[in-house]
Formats: sequence, C-alpha cells, structure tokens
Amino acid sequence: MRWNARRAAAGGFGLVLGAVLALAQVAPAQAESNGGVRVMPLGDSITDGFNVPGGYRINLWQRLASGGYTVDFVGSGFNGPPSLGDHDHEGHSGWRIDQLDANVVGWLRATTPRTVLLHIGTNDMNQNYDLPNAPARLSALIDKIRSTAPEVELFVATITPESDPNLEARVRAYNATIPGIVAQKGSRVHLVDMHAALGTADLADGVHPNAGGYDKMAARWYDALLSVPGSLVAPSGPPVGTPVGLRNPNSGRCLDVSGASTTAGAPTIIWDCHGGTNQRWTRTAAGELRVYGDRCLDVNGGATADGTRVQIWTCNGTAAQRFTFRSDGTIVLTSAGKCVSVTSAGTANGTTVQLWTCNGSVGQRWATR
Repeated sequence: MRWNARRAAAGGFGLVLGAVLALAQVAPAQAESNGGVRVMPLGDSITDGFNVPGGYRINLWQRLASGGYTVDFVGSGFNGPPSLGDHDHEGHSGWRIDQLDANVVGWLRATTPRTVLLHIGTNDMNQNYDLPNAPARLSALIDKIRSTAPEVELFVATITPESDPNLEARVRAYNATIPGIVAQKGSRVHLVDMHAALGTADLADGVHPNAGGYDKMAARWYDALLSVPGSLVAPSGPPVGTPVGLRNPNSGRCLDVSGASTTAGAPTIIWDCHGGTNQRWTRTAAGELRVYGDRCLDVNGGATADGTRVQIWTCNGTAAQRFTFRSDGTIVLTSAGKCVSVTSAGTANGTTVQLWTCNGSVGQRWATR
C-alpha cells in the first residue's frame, strides 16, 4: 500500500472514531490512581498513541518513575501496554482544537490535574479546517483551560512534522504562531517545541510517530516538565499569612461565608468567586483558616460525624478549627481526618459545605486563587 493510501486509511479511521466519541463520551473501563501528581495528556490520536497504543506516554511514564516522580496520569481514555504504569489519558483520535474546547471544562473538573500536556492541531491541518483561525482556536482553548483551572501548569507543544509537503507547510505555518500565543498567557503556560524533536523518519505513516518517534516525544515532554519543577509537585495549600480564595474546581465557585455574615455560627457555602472579604481565607501556622481577621473556619460543636456543618466561629485554637491541606486538593479537619466537602458535590450558588468522610470526589477538592 502506498504511503498516501495508508495515511488516508489511518486518517479515515481517526475521523470515524472521533465522530463517535464526539457524539457520546463513554466512561473508561477502569481508571488508575497512585495518589501522585495528576498530569493530563491532552490531544488527538498522537496523545492516544495511534500505531503504538500508549504512544509517548509509555516512555514518559518510565522516565518519570526512574526519576523518582510519582505521577498520576488522568483522563477519560484508557489504553497502553503493561509497561505503561498508568493508562489514563485525554487523547481523542481524529479530534480538532474546537472539539477539545467543547469538552475540556468537564474533563478538568472531573480530574483536577496539576499539569496538562497539550498537543493539538494536526487534524485541523489534515482536514483543512478553517486554517486561518486555527491559532485563534488554540488561543481560546488555552484561555479556557486557564480560566477553569488557574493553578494548572500548562505545556503547549508545537505539533509534530508530516511527510506530505503540503500538509507540512500547513503545520509549519500553524506552529510559527504558537510561541507568540504562549508568550501572552502568563507564567503558568509553557512552550514545548515538539516539531523540532522529530523528523520524517520518525513517522510510521507520514503523520503518526513510530515507536522511536514517540520515545523522542517523551524525552521532550520530560525535559520540559523538569524545567518547571512545580509541575511535578502537587500543591499543598496556600502559603501561610496570604489571603486567598478557595475554589471548588467542580463548580468553579468559591468557599464563601453566607450573606457575608460575621456572626459566629454563620454557615459556609459555595458562591460565584468575587474576591470579597467573605471569600478571603488566610492560613495560619497553627492550621487555622481565618476570615475577617478574627473568625475561623470551624466544624460545628467540634463534632466529627458526616454531615456536620462547616461554619465560621470566633477563633479559639480548638481542634475544630485546625485543618490540613493535602496534595490531592482536599482540606481535612486534622483531628478527624475528614474532608471539607460541598454537599452532594453540588454546583449551585448557595450549596452548603459540610464535613464528610474523604472519598476522592470532586466535591472535596479545592484550589487556591
């Protein structure tokens, strides 16, 4: 079979599969977690690992493990060999930038990654899909990721080369815009020159890398991650003495004192983040979370039962007001080992906050803002 025919067959398969996935997202057969730093591989079939199931994720996982890093790949996809220690990912064969954009908020809220590895645009080029606006779509996707998950370290890659000269010309024109886009997005967005890491000899079908090409991608991702040490370290809460908002990524809303009340016993809820004084929490060396200066996040009556109200109370140094931030994004009542939780993982303004057994649900995750 000639190369162009093989490429067309592979591209056709990716398009069909992408269309099916776009219509109905199916939960993965299983998901893996080792409690490590959550990293989302995000993109199209090259992230999924077309030709080599697992793709660059195989060698990247091995490099991270050998380097002593405990990493939890996250996403709704699942594939790869046993040598890939964590098979979760968010790679979707045949998908373009706009299709990722339409789904990324849900994925981010479901998994709350610390780090995202974004490689997208190949299908826009190959489908000749509104090429002049591809950079703008990429820019909008980056903005959506940043607004949904402000603490994420986002690595944006130029896309890998192609053997067809016409397609490669499109790839180079698109890639040339990416450094300028990334430069405008702030200190948590990082450029990765993936195009320079591979040559056409590293492609299996003119589009997708072969095993050696995927290994080169892994090496480039690994070096990029090491250049931003925070990308491989789970956040452990806000710095002591700095007022911050505490945002539930599932709802996009902040921990809030209901009605901006200063009365002892006022309940906490989630509400649209607005930066007001009733949403500014200051962590102390004693493990308190202070609001208004002299009120503390408090568990009603010092109880430890599931469903106990989380409220504010005059700061008094008791165990009911001492909390620990864990690397998985949970805030735990230190004395009981139970989590500050949005009731029933609700997302509506006014949903109450309570104490509950830690269970890894999205209603128990918080990020500083």
